[in-house]
Amino acid sequence: MIAPLPRNSFDSALQGHGLEPLRRGPVTTLQVNVGLVCNQACHHCHVEAGPNRTETMESETVERIVELLASDSVVEVLDLTGGAPELNRHFRPLVQWGRQRGLRVIDRCNLTVLQEPGQEDTAEFLAANRVEIVASLPCYLQENVDRQRGRGVHEKSIAALRRLNALGYGVPGTGLSLNLVYNPGGASLPPSQADLEPSYRRELRSRFGLEFTKLLTLTNMPIRRFAEFLDRTEQHAVYHSLLVNHFNPATVAQLMCRSLLSVGYDGRLYDCDFNQMLALPAAQGCQTIWQLESLQEVEGSPIVTDSHCLGCTAGAGSSCGGALA
Repeated sequence: MIAPLPRNSFDSALQGHGLEPLRRGPVTTLQVNVGLVCNQACHHCHVEAGPNRTETMESETVERIVELLASDSVVEVLDLTGGAPELNRHFRPLVQWGRQRGLRVIDRCNLTVLQEPGQEDTAEFLAANRVEIVASLPCYLQENVDRQRGRGVHEKSIAALRRLNALGYGVPGTGLSLNLVYNPGGASLPPSQADLEPSYRRELRSRFGLEFTKLLTLTNMPIRRFAEFLDRTEQHAVYHSLLVNHFNPATVAQLMCRSLLSVGYDGRLYDCDFNQMLALPAAQGCQTIWQLESLQEVEGSPIVTDSHCLGCTAGAGSSCGGALA
């Protein structure tokens, strides 16, 4: 059993620095979790996705999301996540619709899915639709990647990156964005994003001849599989103290929950993907996409927080777009 953390020490940290409770601004990013089906089962995965999961977004939910986006002029980004979002049968139509509407469309890709049966032309599809790829690669070393994500994942990831590079992804001047994601292998904060990126670029070039656009560093959130790891290794309290002691008030204004709305595979609304995995619904009166008339109805509403939110404000901060400060 996972040891409970002190009740909402995130709010205590805000109060201790004279900061107000979090409230939403306009929704400029709609993050859609299309399901928990994945071809991998990574140790750090906060959504506990895997090959044995069956939860997936159905057509009526996709249709309602499209309706809401069609009537909204503020949302700029459609951020598709999972599981492996490419494995959902509605992934491609949703991508194409978003691009036709002029939205930035992000695919949070685990790379190895590009080599799964039925996905042989997915890389070409992404390039043709100029989808931004955010790809997990926690290290350039095989041993570290395979330890965290499974045996053989490093080799498949490198092969996928070579394929994406050949299509122009990550290559300067093409406009095809390929951002790589680093997260620590254990109970520590990520190093400086600005300092780590040159090392990644140098090592991936020299070892594999690979290019990428930008490196994003993410903090491991103390929920789900990572929380279980912390509990097994008796590091839960230590990691919580680490997050508390490295609370950075300069990150608060940039927190992704201020401008992002998260939609679950079943159409339920959350303030972020982490809250979604903890089943902490958004605080506004509308709890599902079918209760909303407009995505902007949530503007000004309070944001649901708990102690895990310290993971987004520790050190340089962490978000789906990498470091905050």
